[in-house]
Amino acid sequence: MVRTKPANSKIYVLDTNILLHEPFAFLSFKEHDVVVPMTVLEELDYIKDSKKDVSRDARISIRAMEDVLHEATPDQLTAGVSLKGLGSGEAAPSGRLSIFADVGMPKSQQVFTSNENDNRIINAALHIQQRATPRQVVLVTKDINMRLKAKGAGLAHVEDYRTDQLVSDIKYLSKGYHKFTGNFWDKVKTVESRTEGRETVHVLDRKVFPEAYINEFLIDDSKAFAGIVESVSDSTLEILDLGYERLMSRKAWGIHPKNIGQAMALHALLDPHIDLIIMTGPAGCGKTLLALAAALEMVVERKMYDKIIVTRNTPEIAESIGFLPGTEEEKMAPWLAAITDSLEVLHKNDENVKGSMSYIMEKANIQFKSVNFMRGRSIQNSIVILDESQNLTASQLKTIITRCGEGTKLICSGNLAQIDSNYLSPVTSGLTYLVEKFKNFAGSATINLDGVVRSRLAEFAEEHL
Repeated sequence: MVRTKPANSKIYVLDTNILLHEPFAFLSFKEHDVVVPMTVLEELDYIKDSKKDVSRDARISIRAMEDVLHEATPDQLTAGVSLKGLGSGEAAPSGRLSIFADVGMPKSQQVFTSNENDNRIINAALHIQQRATPRQVVLVTKDINMRLKAKGAGLAHVEDYRTDQLVSDIKYLSKGYHKFTGNFWDKVKTVESRTEGRETVHVLDRKVFPEAYINEFLIDDSKAFAGIVESVSDSTLEILDLGYERLMSRKAWGIHPKNIGQAMALHALLDPHIDLIIMTGPAGCGKTLLALAAALEMVVERKMYDKIIVTRNTPEIAESIGFLPGTEEEKMAPWLAAITDSLEVLHKNDENVKGSMSYIMEKANIQFKSVNFMRGRSIQNSIVILDESQNLTASQLKTIITRCGEGTKLICSGNLAQIDSNYLSPVTSGLTYLVEKFKNFAGSATINLDGVVRSRLAEFAEEHL
């Protein structure tokens, strides 16, 4: 272990789940040294040959480390190989990457004597902490129980991987709209308005709302104003006047919004200039129903798109769906029951509900696809509905978004309070990452739907359970 580093330089010991979550994570620690225990390499080796979707991330991480270490001698591998020149910008690494042979540690140096992988990694971190004094040694893992065990065993510093966290708490996450107290126009001192066809655009001083970003909705308490930010400059804001009542009167496939949040979401969904719509909110707020209604309106009625592709990760975090019978669509049907439920609601007043659903699924060319098979595709002139996207990592979402070709609209929806993944939390979810990264992109809009409209039972459960 290198001892010539200054005392304020830290040593980060990485757990396996960090490299599965972010394969290039070892490049994210700036001037600090990074240690990967041999047990982590063994776990990556086991995972890379599995049939799980995460095996791809294991292979990427192994290749990335091999690129850095392939010319190193055994002694250099232990002492550390410089990471300088492998990144760019202020976060470029300048520390060293080394492999620690924790497999051969004598039992006299082990706190945990059982041979579980987590215990071996903690033993390695404790051993490095003892040898590297006064340098600070930090174990980085997304496993909460492992963090508790490490602390209890005497490891002074244990952390979650926070490099990819853009917000410290989801209460700071962008909602996609700003609500002014009182009357909006009371806040405005000067305004220039112009008419573009049937639309009115107001040019305001940016001081009215300095934090504004493109496609952010602006509403007020008095229900006198509703608008959306069209452009932002250093000194001015251009706001398209939507009209509160006009916004509330919008409809798609026979569905009317029940609150202003749904009205804003519907406006964004039906806007042909917005390619990415992100809808967050609790269960029962209407995310899936609005997405499907808008998609049917644009495909069947307006003929703006050719088809609707519906996808989501399966509960095992995009694991194999191979043992279910039938075609890909039939295998995905159990996971996409929310879509068929919504389709049934949209046609509940028809004489023959099943006949209507079958006709519309054929007419709108609705296809159910697994996230597993999205990689490598190029989707053209389609609407893609990605349901339950809170369970996806940022890299999985990137895979799906980069499949969207010319003329494709992507609708991502999810509830950050219902994350099923073992290694994701509301602040590390790919959905949270997406909201913050696309906040200032002119082709995207975010809406947080905070009103449960499913039933009074669902609303009470969301608030009190």
